[in-house]
Amino acid sequence: MTTYYTKDHEWIRIEGSTATVGVSEHAQEQLGDVVYVELPEVGRAVRAGEQVAIVESVKAASEVYSPVSGKIVAANQALADNPGLVNEDAEGAAWFFKIELADPVELANLMNAEAYREYLATLS
Repeated sequence: MTTYYTKDHEWIRIEGSTATVGVSEHAQEQLGDVVYVELPEVGRAVRAGEQVAIVESVKAASEVYSPVSGKIVAANQALADNPGLVNEDAEGAAWFFKIELADPVELANLMNAEAYREYLATLS
């Protein structure tokens, strides 16, 4: 499984023609205690860069964007019931949605883990 990252701090993990998407450890650290998550509707077609979810913390609300185009095939209901999961396991159990990839070529626009770490270093 390959994991990629966006400049908006989403991660995307590819498994065949489906990808799992969530927010990065860095994003959850910036947000602080997450208190609410709004998930996308299953079956919705989205384009890369489109807002598909919202995550709210005691500090701020933030949009979650789809790193790729495709169709939402699953939403993580566990997050709706327990938004704090984002703080506990941002890059694991706290995934936001799964998407069926429309065009795998879009993955070339994303960063691998090393490139993402280098990007984060430019932000401080």
